[in-house]
Amino acid sequence: MAASSDNYREQAERCEAEAAAADLTLVRERNLRSAAAWHALANRQFKSEQARAVKEQLADAVRAQGLG
Repeated sequence: MAASSDNYREQAERCEAEAAAADLTLVRERNLRSAAAWHALANRQFKSEQARAVKEQLADAVRAQGLG
C-alpha cells in the first residue's frame, strides 16, 4: 500500500488514543512522541501530494495546448 497523508494521520490518532488510555506515564509519553512523529510525516506527505497534483495539472495544461 502506498503511503498517504491519511494513513499517517490514522496512525497518529491511534497513538493519541493509546496515550489517553495509558495508565503509565512513560507509555503515555512514548505514544505522544509517536503521534507527533506520525503528524510530521502526514504533513510532509500532504505537501508532497499537493506538489504532485500541481505538477500534474501543469503537465495536463501543456498537453492540452499541444506543446508537450
